[in-house]
Parts: sequence; structure tokens; C-alpha cells
Amino acid sequence: MIISVTLAAGEGTRMKSKIPKILHKICGKPLLEYVIDSCNRINVDKNIVVVGHGAEIVKEYFKDSSLIFKTQPISKDAPYGTGFAVMQAIDEISDDSIVIILYGDTPLITEETVRKLLDFHRTGNFDATVLSAIFENPEGYGRIIRDDEGNISKIVEDKDATTFEKEINEINSGMYSFSGRALKYALGKLKNYNSQNEYYITDVIRILNDEEYKVGVFVIDNPIEVYGVNSRSQLALCEKVIQKRINEKLMLDGVTIIDPDNTYIEEDVTIGSDTIIYPGVTLEGNTIIGEDCIIRGNTRITDSQILDRVYIESSVIESSTVGYDCHIGPYSHLRPDSHLGQNVKIGNFVEVKKATIMDNSKAGHLAYIGDAQVGKCVNVGCGVIFVNYNGREKFKTIVGDHAFLGSNSNLVAPVLIKDWGYIAAGSTITKDVEEGDLSIARAHQVNKEGWVEKKGFKKRK
Repeated sequence: MIISVTLAAGEGTRMKSKIPKILHKICGKPLLEYVIDSCNRINVDKNIVVVGHGAEIVKEYFKDSSLIFKTQPISKDAPYGTGFAVMQAIDEISDDSIVIILYGDTPLITEETVRKLLDFHRTGNFDATVLSAIFENPEGYGRIIRDDEGNISKIVEDKDATTFEKEINEINSGMYSFSGRALKYALGKLKNYNSQNEYYITDVIRILNDEEYKVGVFVIDNPIEVYGVNSRSQLALCEKVIQKRINEKLMLDGVTIIDPDNTYIEEDVTIGSDTIIYPGVTLEGNTIIGEDCIIRGNTRITDSQILDRVYIESSVIESSTVGYDCHIGPYSHLRPDSHLGQNVKIGNFVEVKKATIMDNSKAGHLAYIGDAQVGKCVNVGCGVIFVNYNGREKFKTIVGDHAFLGSNSNLVAPVLIKDWGYIAAGSTITKDVEEGDLSIARAHQVNKEGWVEKKGFKKRK
């Protein structure tokens, strides 16, 4: 059995936030979720998270997950330290398990690294394995001290290191793998006889080493993976790294991203081959983009499905679906629960909300289509408003196939425009329109001769 124990009890004071540090997001996902995802991808059997500050908020966020939460006591009299945090999970650790110790604020750790750490641990038949990294500037990190045969001798904290030891650039990441039996044994012998009155997980390594358990060190390939988040600037740095990973994977899969540094795409977004993403585009949530699409300008798409060969420019699409060969924008807004069929055009400054628009229909500009069902081959003229709200309730408008909605028309719901219905420009429609009828609903035009001059608006010559 493989068990992960992720330490996530820190207060994160340098974030200066009401939100627990591990819930701050990178590319749409909390820091903690990246760590757990890396474990899940290698089929860890049990994920334990040790929480402390903001514990209830964290638990609520992950209430639908299979995570096992252990709460570290927080009081002025309670001991602290990484060793004490791991102790909170001891009743979940079996003797025959392998335990991985990780941190909730290190989102860059990858599944490949966790898998390699486990493989190294198993292959070497180690009781404990330290994950180390080579840093050009190791200041502030504990150093890995090796003996003449290259085995780990001890871990020395930066503040306790000698001048010679400070020159060592192999650092302790704070991440480990243990045999369950060895870890439980060493945790039982931990003491907090130090200036901080804390229990340190590094002392577990010392205890096992002193008692001639087999302790190994696995050097990580890419040291950036052990980078932690303690401030907003570090959060931004990690966001850049993860964004680069996402974009590179998409480009390897056949997506063209014109300017990766100025394109924001979250991890759960999928994009088909030969789609082109221009600078300024934001793709969020569980968005699916098909093949051969072009997305330009300041477009934001969230939790939506866009099928193949769709062109979108400078528009917002939220929780909606867009069919094949549609043309959206510029400056269109598809609000939640909008559904477009094939070859639909939604043009300049058109807003659609909770509406279905069928194949080959178009709304070229300056229209509002809300709470509606619009049939095939319908023309929605400039300035058409679907009047769906009376101040208390929403009502639905149904427009049949091949209808024509003239410019500046108002359709006051609930109302039905049947197939081939024709609405004259400037009409306010409050009654159903039968198939093939022309509906004119506007006041009779009256021209008052000489009225402007009589009112003195126009000066006489």
C-alpha cells in the first residue's frame, strides 16, 4: 500500500490573506490540488492531509474528495514542527506501507518525480529516502551531508551549518519516502529538545541513520519542483511555471499558441489539433475546444464546449455550447446555458442568455436574446430585444424556423413566432404570430407640418 501524507497546516502569514495558503489558486486550481493530483496519477492508495490553520475551510472545499483529513492542534501550548504534523497521521499508517511525505504548498512537484522517488526507494530496499535537489544558491535550505562512500550522513539546517557545510549545494527538499514500520518507530522516539520546542521530521532521518536503518537520497532532476509558495510573488512564479507546462503540452498535441507568455489556459482545458490561439485569450475551467478553431483578441471562455471550425473574436462565453462552423464576435457575450447549433453567427454586441439558437440563424449586432428558443435560418435584426422579465418572473420566447425579426423589434415574452413569421422593424410584439404572417405593431406615423419652426427650434432666415 502506498500512502501520501501531505503537510498543510501552516498559517501562511506572508500571503497576508484570509484564505488558507493551500487554497490559493494557480491556473484555476488550489496549490494543494496539484500535489494530490500528482499522487493520484501514480495510484496512491490513501491520501492523508494534515491541516491546521483554516482547517474547516480546507475541508469544506475538498468535501467531495476522498482525502483523509487530520487536524493538527493549534494552541500556544501545542508542540509544532514537521515531525509533529506527521504524527497526526500515524493511526492511518500500516507497517507494510510505503509513505510519501509531501507539502501542500509545493504545487510544482510532478507525478514523474513522485514515481521516480518510489521506484528508487523500492529498488534500493531503503527504510527511508530523502528527496534532495542541487541548488546554485542553497542559502536558507538544510544541506545533505554525505560520507566518504556517498551515503547520507546527516541533514544540517542552514543556521546550524559550518562555513564548509554552507558551501554544499545539495539541499533537503523536506520530501521523503519511508517504510511504514520504520517511520512509526522513529516517530515514537522523536524529542523536541531544541530551541524551538518542535518535533522535526529531519530527526526521523537522524534516528534511522544512527540505528543503521538503510537511508537513501534521491536527487531530483529539476530543482524547481521543490519550490514552495510562501508569498504572492512566489505564487506568481509558480503560476508561470505551470502555465508554461500547460502551453507546451498543448503545442506538442498540435495546438498553435501564437504568444504563450500572453495566453492564459487552465490545466483542465482541452483543445483539438490545428486550433490557433492568439494573444490575450483566457480559457478556464472544464472548457473543451475542438479542431481548426481560431480564437482571437480578449476572449474569455469558461466551462464551455466549442466544436470544430469555430471563429471567436474578443468575446465572453460562459457555461455554454457552440456548434460547428459558428462565428462569434467581436464583443459578443454568451451567458450561461446558451446553446448554438451549426453555422450560427452571433455578432457585435449581441448578448445571449439561457437560449437555444438553431442551425444557420444569425444575430449580427446589438441584440439581446434571453430565455428563448430560436429555430433554424432565423434573422435577428439589429436592436432586437427578447423582453423576458417583468420584474418578478422570467418568461420564454419561441421563434420558429425561417422567421425574420426586423430591426429594433421587441418580443415581449411569453410569445410564439411561428415558422416564416415576419416582424416589421420597430414593432413591439405581445401576441403570437402565425406561420407566414407579417406582424406590424407600431404607432401610426403622423407628420406635423411646420412644427419645428413653430416651436422656435429653427430660426427663420
